[in-house]
Amino acid sequence: MSADTNAVVIIGHFRLPVESLEAAREPMARVVAATRAEPGCIKYVYASEPGDPGLIHVSEVWESQAALNAHFASAHMKQWQEERAGLGLSDRQITAYTVSDAKTL
Repeated sequence: MSADTNAVVIIGHFRLPVESLEAAREPMARVVAATRAEPGCIKYVYASEPGDPGLIHVSEVWESQAALNAHFASAHMKQWQEERAGLGLSDRQITAYTVSDAKTL
């Protein structure tokens, strides 16, 4: 991250019906792999909640807003948006935070 660019951190979740989880594995793995290969992607993770298997947590870190914008415009994101609608995705709550400084704890 350059000194004149703010990183973007994305935190959130969405829900999938439990009966759709098996069908969602391959499309989710595909979008995660394609996204991690994008320029400007520092971290991109989907993780299921152990006590609530239909709850999927989202955690992302991007070098800049421009990198995140390019991600949203990518073909694999457009495909995932179509696929997830068919899987019954709901309760999508995603928040973006702009970060100008970070430290290891």
